Amino acid sequence: QVQLVESGGGSVQSGGSLRLSCAGSGFTRNSRCLAWFRQAPGKEREGIATINNEGSTNVADSFKDRFTISQDNAKTMFYLQMNSLNPEDTAMYYCAARQWSIPCSIDSPYNHWGQGTQVAVSS
Repeated sequence: QVQLVESGGGSVQSGGSLRLSCAGSGFTRNSRCLAWFRQAPGKEREGIATINNEGSTNVADSFKDRFTISQDNAKTMFYLQMNSLNPEDTAMYYCAARQWSIPCSIDSPYNHWGQGTQVAVSS
């Protein structure tokens, strides 16, 4: 059973940075796709970025200049580096996984989700 646990959320002032982490376990195959999503109150869930087991990344256009996705060498820890945060970035952030690397996009179906980590950005 794949398990995902996010951490690293918190409160930050506008212009600040945060690095979110997602600890993944229980993967039964090397092939995988990991994604970061966020959802603000009253808004639809929004896809941010993806990374597959080969390290190929894709960041949605609206985040490309501020957010970076990465993983460790063991491919069990996944990160979202967020810079130049603003109050509109306030949301619950989730990591999600699927055990296929193709396709690996924010539109792919994900069957494993973490519990989320809250990010609050104050002006």
